[in-house]
Amino acid sequence: MRRFHLNANQLKIIAIAAMTIDHAAAIFLPHGLLKMILRCIGRLAAPIMCYMIAEGYHHTSNRKSYLLRLILFALISHVPFNLSMNFDLSPFVATSVMWSLAMGLLALMIVKDEKIHPLLRMGGLLLCCMLAYTANWNYIAVLWVVFFGWFHGNKKMQMISFALIGLTFHLGQQFWSLLVGFRTVENFKLWYQPGIFLAIPLLLSYDGTHGKKSKFMKHLFYWYYPVHMVILHILKLLLLK
Repeated sequence: MRRFHLNANQLKIIAIAAMTIDHAAAIFLPHGLLKMILRCIGRLAAPIMCYMIAEGYHHTSNRKSYLLRLILFALISHVPFNLSMNFDLSPFVATSVMWSLAMGLLALMIVKDEKIHPLLRMGGLLLCCMLAYTANWNYIAVLWVVFFGWFHGNKKMQMISFALIGLTFHLGQQFWSLLVGFRTVENFKLWYQPGIFLAIPLLLSYDGTHGKKSKFMKHLFYWYYPVHMVILHILKLLLLK
């Protein structure tokens, strides 16, 4: 029986499709079963994006240029993300996942640099986690990128570290918020957050290849995020008056 394979382009397309479903459900749908299902599907996006950033670290010819592109698109995405999600425009309140991905790549560059003292590498990782704190997926995305990159070539350890980070810092945080009364059962997000684990079989199916190379595909993965947030914001203004 032939094993199912996915290349990098296919994984990225799955990620942006899941992300679009997630954002559209968050903006337009009232709380209910359909919204929970769609947002559960949307949990695929962040793990795949983090994995692809770690892959990019190992395959790009210019890591500094890669980092600068992510930072640039994090800046471009800031206002569209906050407007569409009804957040304050201050970066100290919230910003997009693009910033978390950029900080994840920076953290991976630091911890993999053997010229830097181990204590400074740990300090750099902590600083990147702190800088990502107000971003979507915050320090969780930073840790996912770092451990995906640290265990590059070892799918088993990548998935174990991914699951442990997800359980401890993501689902564990949600449980704690419920227990101490910060969230009620009605608005508690835990019910769709386990959807992050749906990414595991997809990541295990990654065959390590890039897929067809084209300028369109390369630019699509950078521009799609801010452009789709602008479109969703315009639709929100038109439909939710």
